[in-house]
Amino acid sequence: MPIGLLRDIVPVCPKGKRLLGLDLGTKTIGLALSNGMHNIATPLRTIQRRKFTLDIQDMKREISEFAVGGYVLGLPLNMDGTEGPRCQSVRHFADEMRRHPEIFGPDPWIALWDERLSTAAVEDFLVDHVDMSRTKRKQVIDALAAQHILQGALDFMQAGGF
Repeated sequence: MPIGLLRDIVPVCPKGKRLLGLDLGTKTIGLALSNGMHNIATPLRTIQRRKFTLDIQDMKREISEFAVGGYVLGLPLNMDGTEGPRCQSVRHFADEMRRHPEIFGPDPWIALWDERLSTAAVEDFLVDHVDMSRTKRKQVIDALAAQHILQGALDFMQAGGF
């Protein structure tokens, strides 16, 4: 299975398998999970980043428990659509995932999805509509950003965006 932009690899998305959405920050990784029909994303949790091997061990339980069949990683493009250093970090993470078939499967489907302003959109929602304190927002923002990323990808797929 490929690693690539979602629009390029939608046709080979694993059918009937859940997808795990990842919001890869420098300090945390937000996780969200789709249903098997690829139409609903649910926030799961946030992992505090340490080093790659420990981070993926933290994900192993969800991947196994929910029989995850593919992954959607937020790609933080610049506002003009170009890729900067953070995009290279996400691409490197995806490459490293392939080197761990014992966790991600022998040939994982890994889609990259434009996540510009996903965290900002979620934070604005929590401030404007939920009136959540800054402390509580910090506890949920990354998992909700992962949900926002994954739901955007699922909506694109449901609309036949390929």
